[in-house]
Amino acid sequence: MNFKRIFLILLIASAYNSFAQKDGYWDKERATTKEILVSAGDRIVVKTEDLPVGTTEIVYRITLLDKNQQMANSLVSLLKSIPDPYGIGQGSAGAVFLMSNISGDDQCTYSLFTSSENTKKYITDGKVDNACFSQKEPVSKDAKRISLDKNSCLKENTKAIWFGFESKNWFLSQKVVLEVVPWVDVKLNRGWNQDNKNEIISLCKTSTMAQKMANSDDFCVCILEKIMKQYRYSEFQKLLAVEKTKVYKDFGNVCYKDADISKNVYNDLRNQVSGLIKQQKYNEAIPKLGTIINDGKATALDYNSIGYCYILTKQYAKALKFLQEGEKLDETELLIKLNLAHVYLVSHNYSDAKAIYKKYQNQNVTDSMSWKDKTKSDFTIFEKAGLPSKDFEKVLKLYN
Repeated sequence: MNFKRIFLILLIASAYNSFAQKDGYWDKERATTKEILVSAGDRIVVKTEDLPVGTTEIVYRITLLDKNQQMANSLVSLLKSIPDPYGIGQGSAGAVFLMSNISGDDQCTYSLFTSSENTKKYITDGKVDNACFSQKEPVSKDAKRISLDKNSCLKENTKAIWFGFESKNWFLSQKVVLEVVPWVDVKLNRGWNQDNKNEIISLCKTSTMAQKMANSDDFCVCILEKIMKQYRYSEFQKLLAVEKTKVYKDFGNVCYKDADISKNVYNDLRNQVSGLIKQQKYNEAIPKLGTIINDGKATALDYNSIGYCYILTKQYAKALKFLQEGEKLDETELLIKLNLAHVYLVSHNYSDAKAIYKKYQNQNVTDSMSWKDKTKSDFTIFEKAGLPSKDFEKVLKLYN
């Protein structure tokens, strides 16, 4: 039973390791391991190796050694058995696990900085005003894990860290071993941090396609995801301006055709058209309806709307063409029938108009508006727009 139990625990641990390691890795190639001699009572600053792009956590260990002492286990070797930073645990228990099993009798204090500029005051007078972290109590060894994405000072885009050490031995030099191992997030390693993503989103929102939309968020996120999948940020930045434009255009076309995004795009355009027609801005509504029609997404009501706009702008031939196209899509749409009658009427084809007006006069064009009321409403608008109105009264008398 005990054997089975142990096997099960090992199996679960192994599965956890394999799952967790997919999210990131300890970058042993860019780990820092340095032995530093600090003169008696002196202060010294040591810079880590450059942190790889996508570093979200670091684990560091500081050990003071007596003369001729050697490290028993490197920090990298200890971390090999830990799948991710959270496996270290919280608080003192995690730190104890990482601790070196040796240290000397000497002690030091230390502080962490984000640039060499911030260390100048420390070197001069020992002040740690600009430090991100400061160990003020002298120690002979210490180990900690720091999350860069949760630290207001050490952020994800930190390039390197400067460790400042102050010897507490006033007579002899000290040997300090500094080890720092970064944890690299696989996704962030591609260089796409928050600022870089916002840069792409902002550029997308200025594009012609995005400006057609009332809300272009989904469209721009779609483009961002496709760019992130194909390019590292550094690779994308190296593209020529014309190459970037082509990338935006190609991915924009793909995203524009996405079913959900496409639906929102054309619904946005229809809402814009509706508002423009209410404001009597027919010339502005026509190109937006043209986009819907040219993209093959038009309904019978879209054809009706553009036909109506062409009537109000006295482009009767175009109005007739689009209304007849809409009629092919839906023979039962009475709004189209009514606008066809209007086109014939203002084009001085009273006989064809009269036949349509009489045929549908007792029906409703919508669930709440009758054919007759809609005719009267349209005639009022047509008169204000200066359309030919000599036959309007004749039509209204047909309804009596």
